[in-house]
Amino acid sequence: MDIKLTQFSHGGGCGCKIAPAVLTQLLADTPLRVMPRELIVGTETSDDAAVYQLNDSQAIVATTDFFTPIVDDPYDFGRIAATNAISDIYAMGGRPIMALAVVGMPLDKLPLEVIRKILAGGDSVCAEAGIPIAGGHSIDVLEPIYGLVALGLVHPARVKRNSGAQPGDVLILGKPLGVGILSAALKKGLLTPDGYATMIRHTTQLNTPGARLAELDDVHAITDVTGFGLAGHLLEICRGSSLSASVRFADLPLIPEAVGFVREGISTGASTRNWNGYGTDVALPADAPEWQQKLLTDPQTSGGLLVACAPAGATAVLAELRGAGFAEAAVIGSLQAGAARLQLI
Repeated sequence: MDIKLTQFSHGGGCGCKIAPAVLTQLLADTPLRVMPRELIVGTETSDDAAVYQLNDSQAIVATTDFFTPIVDDPYDFGRIAATNAISDIYAMGGRPIMALAVVGMPLDKLPLEVIRKILAGGDSVCAEAGIPIAGGHSIDVLEPIYGLVALGLVHPARVKRNSGAQPGDVLILGKPLGVGILSAALKKGLLTPDGYATMIRHTTQLNTPGARLAELDDVHAITDVTGFGLAGHLLEICRGSSLSASVRFADLPLIPEAVGFVREGISTGASTRNWNGYGTDVALPADAPEWQQKLLTDPQTSGGLLVACAPAGATAVLAELRGAGFAEAAVIGSLQAGAARLQLI
């Protein structure tokens, strides 16, 4: 039986995240409670993971991420989901230590062999990261869902919050943008084999440099670019750090196939939801074409690290990223004092 996983999902990968505007409404009435002093990162700035200090030299990093299929191949789906989940550990400057599987499958629709391949894909990525899948939870649901609870360790002094950026910092992006657009083209049957290979290469590349970047004194903040797009996750840095950002569109690393598709009008519904959620905080040039906006808001499944560092540290950050195989890593803009806004130049 020919199974296409994406036929079971209304939105795939990080594109199925709840829209930022809706999420804000859902969390608006969440009570503010007194947090233990050991919880050094919680929900206050929408950071990538929670961090709980264990002692003077260790803190545990905890996160979870799961979603519906972004591709039809079950093994690739498992790999992408696991890579995406572990990324939050690296984005906090941590090193992963173990994972728990989050599994929801329509057992009446998917053969067990397909589900086994999804799990095998996730396990292969965890093996690459050097961690075990030590347990998890599974349920029978209408849409396939897979992901991980990921746990890691970090030195408390090396935690990289999205609120740590400083005026004058430069912004460096580790992976090119456009994965969401490629996924939209895939659903329409337009993505070529080469385009699919490009998509898989980027979405299964672990953001391992995050742990090493956290050891550089010039690195002030790190996040990873996922479902809210570059603009959304950069705005989280701006809000957390009380800064304004400028991004040069000409310097953005972009997936060439994605640029071709978006200029033809192909994008995700999540891109529009993202813009509706935070577009009032983004200033575009008057003559900017709509496709540039779509790339800024394109949901990135397992996207790249976004690093804020002192200008003097940019060369070292780029060397670390490129040395680890992130060839397209680039300086894309800067941060300055001002209201939490993003200006595209």
